[in-house]
Amino acid sequence: MADEEPQAIAEGEEEEETPGYKAPALKSLDEIKTLDADDPSLNTYKNALLGGGQDVYAPADDPARVRVLKLALVVGDRADVELDLTGADLSTLKDKPFTIKEGVEYRMKIIFRCQHEIVTGLKYVQTTTRKGIKVDKSKVMVGSYPPVKTEHSYMTPPEEAPSGMIARGHYKVHSLFTDDDKNIYLEWDWAFDIKKDWE
Repeated sequence: MADEEPQAIAEGEEEEETPGYKAPALKSLDEIKTLDADDPSLNTYKNALLGGGQDVYAPADDPARVRVLKLALVVGDRADVELDLTGADLSTLKDKPFTIKEGVEYRMKIIFRCQHEIVTGLKYVQTTTRKGIKVDKSKVMVGSYPPVKTEHSYMTPPEEAPSGMIARGHYKVHSLFTDDDKNIYLEWDWAFDIKKDWE
């Protein structure tokens, strides 16, 4: 799936929508640049959104609008634990769980690149299950980004890992990187274990 065009989310698959929010109509980069050219404040905003004058990154051999590169677990003064999402076989990630110490505060960092066009309303959706039962679903708005060669990163709000004997164990996660137009840029499964300590 990593090398394919984005897929549309199936009707009814995404259950959480923001009431009253309607995604903006898709416009090309050239349309955005010429839109309301006489409005100085809008031109300042567009310049910031377009990467402050950086050249548009549009590799001819890669038509994808978004490439998700890594997902990292960020915990205080510990080294980040990274999942490489550029590999050919992402299905192996679920067989290599990493350990999270119970009760620690952590954040997830998503590293990605946008190409060809501005991408609006990027979202990261994560569903966590344990023993086949859904224990958590979170959806975070990542934002809108320009198509530049520089990698973008987004850090989720802090969360606390569950603690106690009942919380310890193996968890499976289904992750999805999508946008306002319900395109799926990457979908993958991975796993983690909650333990009493890091080892």
